[in-house]
Amino acid sequence: MTAPLLSIIIPAHNEERRLPQTLEQVLVFLKEQAYTSEVLIVENGSSDRTFEIAQEFASKHPDLRVLRESRSGKGLAVRRGMLEARGEYRFMCDADLSMSIDQVNTFLPPLSGDVDIAIASREAPGAVRDGEPSYRHIGGRVINFAIRMLILPGLQDTQCGFKCFRAGAAEQVFTRQTLSGWSFDIELLYIARRLGLTIRELPIHWRFGAGTKLRAVGDALRMLRDIFKIHLNALRGVYDLNP
Repeated sequence: MTAPLLSIIIPAHNEERRLPQTLEQVLVFLKEQAYTSEVLIVENGSSDRTFEIAQEFASKHPDLRVLRESRSGKGLAVRRGMLEARGEYRFMCDADLSMSIDQVNTFLPPLSGDVDIAIASREAPGAVRDGEPSYRHIGGRVINFAIRMLILPGLQDTQCGFKCFRAGAAEQVFTRQTLSGWSFDIELLYIARRLGLTIRELPIHWRFGAGTKLRAVGDALRMLRDIFKIHLNALRGVYDLNP
């Protein structure tokens, strides 16, 4: 089969409430585009009806596939989806759609430019943040400052959940991924830089969702631990091994 231009990968853990609306929006948007596409839902260790709801949509939409990753961990779900996707461009997308799906075209050529990886940024010039409490914004900037100082200098927003990879870049990066938790984004971008891949931050219009699953203090501590693991992996040559 001919590979589609775009694959959208949506990791879904206990998303029975938000997933139906998200899929409706994504499918309506893709139907209006001139390019070919597919959607992959990766159900990720849910205890609710996320998997059944995704299957119901897949039964009605041939370009939607449902994968099941029994182990919890967003990084595992995204990795599974990225490596099973067939698109020339592979876009990871949070189930809450805090970035409206109609912005996805900015992550594709020609708007994205000639880059291997385009990442959404809430801090790039032109970005808009709606409804975010000031304490969350300040906390996020503190965390990003640490990330820039410790591992990814120059990148203003590594944790936004919307990122687009060329197929070749996805294969190179995700086959070397080792982390499955909140810091997996940091590891992916670190690997990409280590491999000489190009990364561009793109401004988005982003809406804060009250249902966010992040926990500032705990996630910050886990991030510091994971950054240490990433540097240790690099010293051991883990990312240099042929997958």
